[in-house]
Amino acid sequence: MSDKIYIRNLEVFGKHGVLPEENRLGQKFQINAVLYTHTREAGLKDDLTKTIHYGEVSHFMSGFMMEHTFQLIETAAEQMARAVLLRFPAMEKIRLEILKPWAPIGLPLESVSVEIERGWHQAFVAIGSNLGEREDYLEQGLKGLRSCEDCRVEQVSEIIATKPYGVTDQPDFLNGMVKLKTLLSPWELLRELNRIEQQAGRERKVHWGPRTLDLDIIFYDNCVIDTEELTIPHPDMHNRAFVLQPLAELAPYFRHPLLHKTASQMLAEL
Repeated sequence: MSDKIYIRNLEVFGKHGVLPEENRLGQKFQINAVLYTHTREAGLKDDLTKTIHYGEVSHFMSGFMMEHTFQLIETAAEQMARAVLLRFPAMEKIRLEILKPWAPIGLPLESVSVEIERGWHQAFVAIGSNLGEREDYLEQGLKGLRSCEDCRVEQVSEIIATKPYGVTDQPDFLNGMVKLKTLLSPWELLRELNRIEQQAGRERKVHWGPRTLDLDIIFYDNCVIDTEELTIPHPDMHNRAFVLQPLAELAPYFRHPLLHKTASQMLAEL
């Protein structure tokens, strides 16, 4: 459970709006924010460095509103939430409301506002290769994940050599698991993984066929998603030792949200 720090009715100036005079002249905006973090260590030690400095956050948000110009307050909220989360690592998530007083709609109106909640998510991504210089392709995949500003690679498992699964008439694989934090939604993360695969020359010609680089989302928080584009948890992960072995190395007690078994239990039962 996270603790909360509240910033209420912060007055800032910005040049945001659809009308040209709004972008030229600007106006006052108000910000309400809830910062989710852990304050116990700071509270026990009376140490500001162990928590989030709400003064710094307030000045950062004020500066962000003055330095950028957006037509929509939806865009201002989205971009500010991302910027704050990237700037303050101790923040797990933020609930952010931007109010626009006296919005020019030709009617008496006190204010209009947009409120969003954004934060870091835990994901496990399987990584594999069985074509060409396999180690180089895996390193290229890890480099791609590390270079994504909206992802933080926390741990990488040992890389293991495994026999092919499904279509067995192909070269052996190198497989591993990546534990990462991400600001991306599951679908945005999928598109980012596909982009990294394409940079490594991945071609999708044969289902379960050989590939230069394979990046699969195994878990995303405790989400259960079943669409044509994306299925989470990965539907066949519990039958794959090359997934469960590196997963159990990184997170032996992470529990499958549908099977209600830990990674270690699934590996032991395989």
